[in-house]
Amino acid sequence: MESNQNLERDLMFQKAVPELMQINPRKARFPCCIVWCPLPVLSWLVPFIGHIGICREDGVILDFAGPNFVCVDNFAFGSPARYIQIPKEKLHNSCRSLLIEIFAPLKQCCSTLCLDAHDSEIRNEQTDPEGMIMTWDDALRKGTQEFQHRSYNLFTCNCHSFVANNLNRLGYGGGTGGWNVVNLAALIFLNGRWVNKAAMARSFLPFVVVFSLGLIFGGWTFLVGLALFTVVLVGWFVLGTYCFKNLIQL
Repeated sequence: MESNQNLERDLMFQKAVPELMQINPRKARFPCCIVWCPLPVLSWLVPFIGHIGICREDGVILDFAGPNFVCVDNFAFGSPARYIQIPKEKLHNSCRSLLIEIFAPLKQCCSTLCLDAHDSEIRNEQTDPEGMIMTWDDALRKGTQEFQHRSYNLFTCNCHSFVANNLNRLGYGGGTGGWNVVNLAALIFLNGRWVNKAAMARSFLPFVVVFSLGLIFGGWTFLVGLALFTVVLVGWFVLGTYCFKNLIQL
């Protein structure tokens, strides 16, 4: 009798897990996802730049939208247009590799005495005070609390910083603390899935209109100006991320 009850409980749990991870764009529920939407004006000129957030296990979106302010279940610039769902299995595997990395033999520790202090800080953030790997929602809760005391700056501490901070805290991708605003933007642009065709049109149609009008009325002057603007904007984040590591906050 007891074994039958345990079997029924296990079956109910197995059914609940897929339902929990189901994406529902109409209700703006994207469990364990990174979500993206275009920004007014800026995305009209550079369509691969936008606003991003990260979602809890129940699908609620969290995004860093202003000084000392993290939006909860109210994506700042409209409904998500693209998303990437993080496989829980991949996350758990990366956490296991992080544990191996943290509790490596003394021989390995001795050979890495010159470990960068920034990497050590990230590893510490990926564990709770008792040294256990945090769950997805625990990590997002801690990241939200941290960014509720941070000033927002489009060029130094923005929504990408918030999401990268949480991914590093979770140890996603191997637990090396390697997520930043540049590779995160590349990830969502190259691998992000469109919510629907309307979202695709909403993202690219303004750019097509602005680009067409610019060519008609501005010609080469417009093209050169747009190219310089894109290079300067992208160059700022690339240099701030890889050359001046304290410039772009995570």
